[in-house]
Amino acid sequence: MTQTTRRALIASASAAAFLTSACMNTVGSQGGAIIDQRVDQTLNHLYQNHPGVAEVGRNAAGILVMPLVTEAGLGIGGSYGRGALRVQGVTVDYYSAAQISAGLQIGAQQYAHVLFFMTDQSLTNFRTTIGWSAGADAEYAVMDQGENISAETITTLEPVVAVIFGQAGLIASAVIEGTKYTRIIP
Repeated sequence: MTQTTRRALIASASAAAFLTSACMNTVGSQGGAIIDQRVDQTLNHLYQNHPGVAEVGRNAAGILVMPLVTEAGLGIGGSYGRGALRVQGVTVDYYSAAQISAGLQIGAQQYAHVLFFMTDQSLTNFRTTIGWSAGADAEYAVMDQGENISAETITTLEPVVAVIFGQAGLIASAVIEGTKYTRIIP
């Protein structure tokens, strides 16, 4: 009986954490202005705390910023976030990021991630592919507190560079491989 009660408690806590955090994840926002404001704050935070990444941003053909991705799981999990694609510093489209996963997992977390499209071709592929998914053609740089990242630690020879940062929560790691990006109208 105790084991069943613990499982129910953990399941309830995970569901509550997911629903609570999803409510703060721009779901139901009143348009792109809120997303743009969060994108600005996210990029400012990233560039101030990891100045070497600013150089990667200056060399990118486009930047997709997901200011807040919420992930939760109990055996089966998922994540969701909204963000904006910027080309030459101007928002050109809005996107959602969604992922479903299964396996040994329990908990919830939130994080931010930024995709730097380092070539015009990778940016074009992203913008013209319906339901583009992050995969093996991306180089990942996951930053925890205390880690320093610079342009030298990110090889910009990859067509897409993904930077994950600001993790907070109870799941051990954040991975965007397999995340599906879809253009949205906020």
